[in-house]
Amino acid sequence: MELALPAFSQRDVLVNPSAADKETIDEAATFVFYGERTTCRGIVAEQKNVAIPLAESRGPGASAILVGLKVLSAGPVLILLILVAVISVTTPVFLKPANISNILAQTSVIAIVSLGQHLVILTRGIDLSVGANLALATVMGGLLFKVTDSATVVIAAMMVTGVLVGFVNGAVYVFGRLPHPFIITLATLSICRGLAYSISENHTTMRGMPDLVVTIGGGDTFGIPNPFIVVVICAFLVLLMMKAMVWGRWIYAVGGAPEAAVEMGIPVKWVLVSAYVIAGLCCGIGAVVLSGRTEATSPLFGNLLELDTIAAVIIGGASFLGGRGHIGHALVGAVMIGVIRNALNLNNVDAFFQMVAIGLVIVVAVEADVWRNYLESRARALQAGTSQ
Repeated sequence: MELALPAFSQRDVLVNPSAADKETIDEAATFVFYGERTTCRGIVAEQKNVAIPLAESRGPGASAILVGLKVLSAGPVLILLILVAVISVTTPVFLKPANISNILAQTSVIAIVSLGQHLVILTRGIDLSVGANLALATVMGGLLFKVTDSATVVIAAMMVTGVLVGFVNGAVYVFGRLPHPFIITLATLSICRGLAYSISENHTTMRGMPDLVVTIGGGDTFGIPNPFIVVVICAFLVLLMMKAMVWGRWIYAVGGAPEAAVEMGIPVKWVLVSAYVIAGLCCGIGAVVLSGRTEATSPLFGNLLELDTIAAVIIGGASFLGGRGHIGHALVGAVMIGVIRNALNLNNVDAFFQMVAIGLVIVVAVEADVWRNYLESRARALQAGTSQ
């Protein structure tokens, strides 16, 4: 039996949904589980973890599927809690306030840049240039600091540099009709890193940063590291954009069903460009924090940051297929990376093995996504059989 929907346009549902339309979407969505997104007859709506009435109709098998989906949905947080519990037992110093503060400060740059990477991955894209973008932004700030002591000018230079690189990534990908953003972001990775080396003094680290930048990156407020406060502010702003603005619905729509998004009149091209611009802005903010923590700028900064941010987003439960993910989970993924590295350092584990550990965690996260997709397909099949 097919679910009957009232006669409203798909564009109105996404762009300006009425209360009745929202209720209809929510009601229809209970028949299909897609985790963070729900699709019904081409309608894509951001959705909470809705309960599928499978357990009522298909017995133990359906109940097991539903439990499995809930476990996978809570997976990132659950794994982080288990990690913290195990490490705190094996390494007592781990839970000391000084070490917790250290973890929050160390993971701040990864967390900030992961917010932008998260938006890009939601749209079925990827940004490989974030590390080189951050390095170029710090070098631009360092060069200006040689000319002026103005913290405002230095911070603005870093953020504008990040935004410009992000705009180039998005514009060339969209208007250049490239098959995948991998191509342009790989190119800008090389270009930005080369420019950072070329324009930096003696092609190496430059010391010194304005006092305000040092305070932002290396200070604390009431015992809370300032970099962590910056992460919270950035996360809140991104969450506000995703939840309170139509643009947030568009991001999920473009990633979840791009063809349907075009048919509904969503400005898909500019939505994609905006995602890369915000990713670049996050790189600029990360550059300010990192320069403040180290009181230096360097073309070497951000090495392999692209892998860390992609890992954080995927570990947090986002899908490379787009349209699925939550800002909070991306932050959990970033903290998880920091916790793993901190624990290995406390136990004097070789630094190179940390790369192996992070790689294994990524494999587990991707496999969890595969299982989630499988269980969702089984849930839809069972629900379809029930409705007939």
